[in-house]
Order: sequence, then C-alpha cells, then structure tokens
Amino acid sequence: MGALQAMVLSFLLLHACTTIAQVEQWKSATATYSKETDASFITDGACGYGDLHKISYGKYSAGLSTMLFNRGSTCGGCFELRCVDHILWCLQGSPSVILTATDFCPPNFGLPTDYGGWCNFPQEHFQMSQTAFSEIAELHADIVPVQYRRVKCHRNGGIRFTVSGNPHYYQVLITNVGLDGEVVAVKVKGSRTGWMPMARNWGQIWQCSINLEGQPLSFEVTTSSGKTLTSYNVAPAKWRFGQTFEGKQF
Repeated sequence: MGALQAMVLSFLLLHACTTIAQVEQWKSATATYSKETDASFITDGACGYGDLHKISYGKYSAGLSTMLFNRGSTCGGCFELRCVDHILWCLQGSPSVILTATDFCPPNFGLPTDYGGWCNFPQEHFQMSQTAFSEIAELHADIVPVQYRRVKCHRNGGIRFTVSGNPHYYQVLITNVGLDGEVVAVKVKGSRTGWMPMARNWGQIWQCSINLEGQPLSFEVTTSSGKTLTSYNVAPAKWRFGQTFEGKQF
C-alpha cells in the first residue's frame, strides 16, 4: 500500500470513529402519556414556552423527571425514544420518536416508583403526549420501558426571541433552537450598550434589569456544547413587549 493510500485510509477510519463517538449510546428509562384532553400539557409547562403549537413543538414534546430536567437547563433539548423489552405494549420493530423537552414531571413520593411515582428521584422518566406515545407503544399500556438518547434538534427557520417585561425589567423567551436545543448562556446588546449577560429566570426565559427601549437589539446565544451564535439587530428600535423576532440558526 502506498503512502498516499495509507493516509487516505487513516483519515477515513478516523472520521468513522469520530462520527460513531458523536452518536450517544442508548440509555434506559420509562415513559407514560397524558391524554389529549389534558390541554395543560400543550399550553403550559415549566420551560416557559406557553402554547407549544405556536412555537412548533406541538405534541412531540415531553415532561422530564427531576433527574433529566436538571432544573430547567434541559429545556429545548431533543431526545429519541423507543419502547423496548415488552412484547405486549411495544410496537413491532421498536420504532422511535423524536421529542423536545418542554416541561417538568414532578415527583410524587407518596406513591411507589412503579405505580404513580414514576418521576420520583432518581428515576429517569418521560411524560409524553398521547400522539407521540402511540408511535412507539400501545395506548392500553400504563407505563412502558424505553431507551433514549440525545439527538440534534432540527428546526425550521431561525432562533426566536419573544420579549416581555417592563422598561426596567427585561425578559426574553428563547425558542426554536437547533443543534443541542439547550441554551446555557445569553447576552443582549442595545445600540447604546455593550454586551450584557442575562440570567436564567426559569426554563428558557432569560432576564436583565436595564432599560433597552428605543434601541435595536442583538443577541448572543450559547448552547450546551459550547457553540455560540450571534444575531445582530434582530429587533428594530421600535420593538414592543410581547413581540417575537427571528434571528440566525445553528
């Protein structure tokens, strides 16, 4: 084998090993579902997203147990789930579904972990919508064993910034984040300010105490993998509270 061929082969092997390493291994958990009549699953949530249909997460979303929710830092992350090891409840072929973390599944320490206390610490559990659950398991099931892994989030359009608050207390809800999906740091910049770090209020709502009215707004978003994306002048100088603006995408 010539030197050039050996070099090419080494490069291909290295690329293959790197690709395999980037795919997370399957981990074990459990899953249940909320019936479609429970509107709060779609309109509320501990991540602050509000109506999930309006922000495109819809019924392919999930509430996570304490172990997975990580005090809200997992909000926006994407998971691939498949039902396993149950011949009666798992659909044939173990099909998988992609979900976005949008809510917290609270513990119930008055019940055992295998009957009602599914989200008790340190259980790893997903509370799914009926629609998403039906794609991996029979709806007759109460709780099913699943395997999950983190995957990249594929979003349509750019990152969305919804502003709220008042002239002295500024908040922004960040949605539709691709790649990791998880936002771990945010900075905002007005035309008359430098870059200012924002603090996490709860879920994916970030805040700072400064008057930014009358200034075009730019945002710097950092995800859990350490990648940073800057969207300049996303909001015009005449922006108003309650409006949503779209920036770049990872």
